[in-house]
Amino acid sequence: MTVQLQEPSTGAAALPQRPQRRRWVVALLVVVLLAQMAGAMVVTAVQQTPTIDEPVYVGTAVTYLEQHSLRYNPEHPPVGKLIMAAGLAFAHPHLDPGFRGNQSELGRHVLYEAGNDPYRLMFLARLPIILLTLLFALVVFAFARELTGAGGGVLALALYAFSPDVITHGSLATLDVPAIGFLLTTVWLCWRARSSRPILHLALAGVALGAAIGTRMSVLPAVPVVMLLAFLAARRGGSAAPPEGAAPRSDRWVRAAAVAVGVAGVAVAVVWLSYLAVDPWLRWHEPTGMPQIHGVRALFVDLLPLPEPYRDGMRIQFGFEDSTFSGFLFGRLYQGSLWYYLPAALLVKTPLAMMVLWIAGAAAVLAVPRLRAAALYLLVPPVLLLAIAMTGARDFGSRYAIFMPIFLAVAAAAVVTVRWRWAPLTAGVLAATVAVSSVRTFPLYLPYSNEAFGGPSKTHLRLHDSNVDWGQDLGRLADHLRERYPGEQVWLVYKGAGVPSAYGIDSKYPLSVPASQVHGLLVVSDSSVAKATGRLQALLATSGDPIDEVGHSISIYRRP
Repeated sequence: MTVQLQEPSTGAAALPQRPQRRRWVVALLVVVLLAQMAGAMVVTAVQQTPTIDEPVYVGTAVTYLEQHSLRYNPEHPPVGKLIMAAGLAFAHPHLDPGFRGNQSELGRHVLYEAGNDPYRLMFLARLPIILLTLLFALVVFAFARELTGAGGGVLALALYAFSPDVITHGSLATLDVPAIGFLLTTVWLCWRARSSRPILHLALAGVALGAAIGTRMSVLPAVPVVMLLAFLAARRGGSAAPPEGAAPRSDRWVRAAAVAVGVAGVAVAVVWLSYLAVDPWLRWHEPTGMPQIHGVRALFVDLLPLPEPYRDGMRIQFGFEDSTFSGFLFGRLYQGSLWYYLPAALLVKTPLAMMVLWIAGAAAVLAVPRLRAAALYLLVPPVLLLAIAMTGARDFGSRYAIFMPIFLAVAAAAVVTVRWRWAPLTAGVLAATVAVSSVRTFPLYLPYSNEAFGGPSKTHLRLHDSNVDWGQDLGRLADHLRERYPGEQVWLVYKGAGVPSAYGIDSKYPLSVPASQVHGLLVVSDSSVAKATGRLQALLATSGDPIDEVGHSISIYRRP
């Protein structure tokens, strides 16, 4: 009798230990994945010199701190730059009060001419974006865990944490990852509002949505989707069925619609507050050369209940879309834009196993009955944003589709819910393959391409600009020239926002003299190689094959 009593007692005591051990394992995996991602982003941030866009954002953030001025970089709202300013405040950056120049000149002045330390300034501007990217990783994990359980949460976090594109742009002082991270947070809060505390979660969703559209205007097309999600959550009322004695259906629909409008209203208020945080008097003068837009676009901009600087920024963005830029894809240089550019760029720059998990996860979301409602949250926003981005005029990089690795990391978690005994193991193996592919490119994440396209060293043969060469390797070039080619004459064609002399590079510009005078090392950014015409093309044609490269983004030739 005693033994019979002890055996159940021992078993009962052992049962709760298994879930507890599982929780510790999950927590450990989350910490390891976050630590890996943090380490990769910090090393990348420390080693990379400013990319083309960063000095503009950093210079603008400094004017926010020092002059409370909105006059620079109006084509992007303030939230992302205010986040950078939170880091820059610790550097106490100096800005000449008498400076006059455009925003590109402003960035150069702040980093290289005003007595500031460019390395320290860039790291402190990047650090808040790194921390924010890690917080979004927790949103990815939490969202996927709520949908699919702890295993799915870890899988989603692994895909996010090892995504080369997310690591790249999450470690830069740019706006792409913050905008989409805030949008994912918005969608997650709308999902949570379906089952608990809808008013609180939807109010927070409005704040997150405001941060998203207050960071990048490209998120605006998702606002109607978010309002629909808020409407559905409010109509549901936080429970699967309306309580006894609930208001009539028509009243619930009206209230739900009011809540959806309220979410949009909170978002609008956040945008207004971000502008007022920069300049409480909202002083604004229309920039010179403002593009003229007409028709539906003009009406849309005029009707937006947002500050005039925001609406003028939209006019500038529409002006960009009316312009013609050059592009480069799979060795072809072209003018204009290609509708299939972004899918092609994603095909090159996404780990192969990650794409398999995206497709399988999206299929599982649609196939598993209990997950179908999540399709509106996980699949519709990225598909909508991709469709709109594919019509854009600027074929500059996969960063314009950064929402794909962020949203589809959560969708991929649905794979673990498939009723196939090998599904979890297969998903784990594919995730490990993604990790290996990502780690192999460390710390050169920006020029990553998957193994089917030859890896990072071959990316410049197929893509250009922020896909491979965004000016990030000027510091590496300086070290490389000093160590391997001391004292040699350097002729430099650099595509970037950095100042070569600030990193100790003593060079001349080869296109300012006859080709017969260019002897020694010819150093050319790979984006310039890809788009070479005229004199540069002739120089390259008579320089033979590259003798060396730096960071998979700069090629070195020798001219006798």
